[in-house]
Amino acid sequence: MKQLFLALATLLCAVSIHAQERPFLPLSGTWESSLGTCRLPGSTDENKLGKPAQAPYATAQLTRLYSYSGQVTYERDFTLPESFAGKKLRLIMERTKPSTLWIDGDSIGSLTHLYAPHEYELPPLASGNHHIAIRIDNSETSVPKEIQGSHAWSDATQTNWNGILGRFGIEARDEAYINKVEVYPSFIRKRALVKLTVNTERYEDATIRIEGNAWNTPENHVLPTLEQKIPLQPGPTSFTLTLDMGDSPLLWSEFHPALYRLRVSLDTDHTHDEQSVDFGMRNFRTEGTQFVLNDKKIFLRGKHDGCVFPLTGYAPMDVDAWRKVFQTAKRYGINHYRCHSYTPPEAALKAADIEGIYFQIELPLWGKIERKNTSLNSFLKREGDMLLDWLGNHPSFMMLGLGNELNGEVEVMREWLSDFRRKDPRHLYCFGSNNYLGWMGPQEGEDFFVTCRVGGGEGYSTHVRSSFAYVDAEKGGILNNTRPNTTANYAQAIARCPRPVVGHETCQFQIYPDYQQIAKYRGVLYPYNLEIFRNRLKENHLYDQAEAFHRATGHFSVACYKADIEYALRTPGFGGFQMLDLQDYPGQGSALVGILDAFMETKGITDPETFYGFCAPVVPLAEMKDFCWQNTQTLQVRVALSNYEENDWNTPIRWQLISDDGTWEKKGTLSCSAPQGNVTPIGNIELPLNELKTAQRLTLNLQTGTYHNYYHLWVYPEEQENTEGVYVDSLLNKQVKAKLAKGETVLLLPRHKDIGKQSVGGMFTPDYWNYAMFKTISENAGKEVSPGTMSILADPAHPLFRHFPTEEHSDWQWWSITRNSRPMILNHTNKAYRPVVQVIDNIERNHKLGIVFEFRIGKGKLLVCTTDLNAIKGTPEGNQFRTALLRYAKSAQFQPDTVLTWEELTRLFTEDIIQRDIQGVKNQSDYSSNVPM
Repeated sequence: MKQLFLALATLLCAVSIHAQERPFLPLSGTWESSLGTCRLPGSTDENKLGKPAQAPYATAQLTRLYSYSGQVTYERDFTLPESFAGKKLRLIMERTKPSTLWIDGDSIGSLTHLYAPHEYELPPLASGNHHIAIRIDNSETSVPKEIQGSHAWSDATQTNWNGILGRFGIEARDEAYINKVEVYPSFIRKRALVKLTVNTERYEDATIRIEGNAWNTPENHVLPTLEQKIPLQPGPTSFTLTLDMGDSPLLWSEFHPALYRLRVSLDTDHTHDEQSVDFGMRNFRTEGTQFVLNDKKIFLRGKHDGCVFPLTGYAPMDVDAWRKVFQTAKRYGINHYRCHSYTPPEAALKAADIEGIYFQIELPLWGKIERKNTSLNSFLKREGDMLLDWLGNHPSFMMLGLGNELNGEVEVMREWLSDFRRKDPRHLYCFGSNNYLGWMGPQEGEDFFVTCRVGGGEGYSTHVRSSFAYVDAEKGGILNNTRPNTTANYAQAIARCPRPVVGHETCQFQIYPDYQQIAKYRGVLYPYNLEIFRNRLKENHLYDQAEAFHRATGHFSVACYKADIEYALRTPGFGGFQMLDLQDYPGQGSALVGILDAFMETKGITDPETFYGFCAPVVPLAEMKDFCWQNTQTLQVRVALSNYEENDWNTPIRWQLISDDGTWEKKGTLSCSAPQGNVTPIGNIELPLNELKTAQRLTLNLQTGTYHNYYHLWVYPEEQENTEGVYVDSLLNKQVKAKLAKGETVLLLPRHKDIGKQSVGGMFTPDYWNYAMFKTISENAGKEVSPGTMSILADPAHPLFRHFPTEEHSDWQWWSITRNSRPMILNHTNKAYRPVVQVIDNIERNHKLGIVFEFRIGKGKLLVCTTDLNAIKGTPEGNQFRTALLRYAKSAQFQPDTVLTWEELTRLFTEDIIQRDIQGVKNQSDYSSNVPM
């Protein structure tokens, strides 16, 4: 009922103060173009104009079914109404590429910007028929070459489309008209400054009238009418009025995105004009290392946005489509969007205003800024000035950056930010996201610092995300290369920065594709890349496992996303994170890293309620030194609360610790007093584990109010199995051959140096971003290449796991086991053969990999484990895994059904593996010249 009331109130308020629109002649419909008949608004791709896609298709990104790069001229006749005669006319194309306009054969001019609408002042036109021709140029020469790697242009996501999008037509205005309205709210002073620019052609007096209502809120607030007479002179006249917002203005934030709509009218003796503008009462600033909105500290729970819209190849131009996107994101706890090297259409900001999303938008650059590059600099500076004019009133427009992973001259960047800040102080500004890949640390002149690391330093002490490519951090960073725990945070890193730090492109854990999604691609882009990967899987006789690969890697990726997010939440004074990503990124090597697919729709691997549990304004946190415990220990958990609601939090935290089978359970309550705007220790849980006599998984559930979170941990008995009845060796030698010939059981633990060519490296976390791209980057930089694996795949009901409980996918108890393994390449086994503990390979290689596998050799039985058990000896999970292997090998259930001869077995361990030549796409960021690790 409350939602219904809010929707009704929003509608009524919107209608009640809606300004009278200027006369507008739409030019939508059928046009003739130099490529053929088409419809506008639209793109050449949508109109199926251009070059049809042909094999061979790329695996690095989706394929444009009809691509075109170059000049296209669109033309048609139109009839100007009699009511437009004598008016000032303006052609508006809301979003397009560099354009040139002709009316009745006369050249009107050209515009080359990308973000703001293209608006052409037309000469006086008589009513009746006219001819219009518009040339749109998306060729390589139409914008500086440095722009073409950005998400404003690249085919990696939104495509380099040609066409005209959004609002398209001719607007008629009176001689005196309102050219610009800017609203500068001050919630402290409870007023708003309204800055107006009015244009006219004569000296005359005018009356300005401003009326306003609150909307998008159940609370009604009518502003007092402001009326003032002003003198006008030929050309633009600018002036500022002060609008009293009353004693209790409604504030804008993610929790209550109350908006005000002003109707501004201009009247002279012979003309009338009206404009409406929305704004929010909000003040966004920094305080030390934190962001502050309306005197409340906020934490940015962000996602990256690379303009992934596969049906159209460009961002939606309507508010409803964006609201649907944001509503989905909010269900997963997202309150912040960072647009990577592009600025979305105004519809996105309007929707974000309504939904309460905090936006960081960027100029269209992924490269270098140098003072000598004057053409690029002029282009970018103009784009920044225009988007501030165009979007500056939107309360959701919180932050502006100069681009992604920039390098070059900091002094030039500083000058630009100073100019932007003087022009519009309503936003916070940064030089760019992850400039110099973080190695140079924070720079003077930025309001906040978006980065993966805070300068250079030893180990991981400067990192503010837990996952990296191997080229960029030793062994892929914290999560892969340090023992799992829930106590570590980024406090040491952010102590090096005096302003808010935002973790740049966190997570990036690959998920194996769900090939059922191919049917969704009914628009301008088609996933031939997915079809190629699917066919490769079939070639390796693994296609029957595709669904299991997707499910296992997806579930494991969620666990890693949770860990990465909680690192940030545990850090006192942290600014937030920008996750890459909640959705798949189908370009740049096909980076299927999303919890959702490219359409922002579920992959079926987690529900939003579960994800929201660890990505919400309030998150109860369990801090533990380890996930794996022995039953002789006392479990020690420190409970904390991350509180970024608007007020202090005083609701008790209820906890429950329960075994998977439900036969063992403990519970309790902790009183809670957590101030707003930080993470606060709440209390401790201490439990002896000696009641648990067998290996099992426990789940710790935490709940406070409607907020909840969970943790898995594993408890093992302190016991070790002997080797009696099992022959253990590390070599395929004559002793092993003799034992097997006699019908005995052998556990083979091959030395890693002996199987280097027949195996891949050991890795715990899912491969970062995508294997192909970073393989090439690593090789070019002379750095270690990632092993490229994504998760184990196992049958929890298999008898091996009677003493080592697991789900079908990797989890924290597998960290030391997988890290110290060499997954064996088993491509030469028969088509149906599957290892006991399989390792899922990346989509480029698609090897059949195994850590634990078994064969019958003659009369004997062979169990192979490629984990170095000595390396994990002494850890709870290491000891238990060894016990589980030996007990399984001794059990009656150990009955391998795949038979190999000794010669076939030997070939498996000695034959060379046919490797695919994998080449990655070019990346705009320079990894080779950065500070060495």
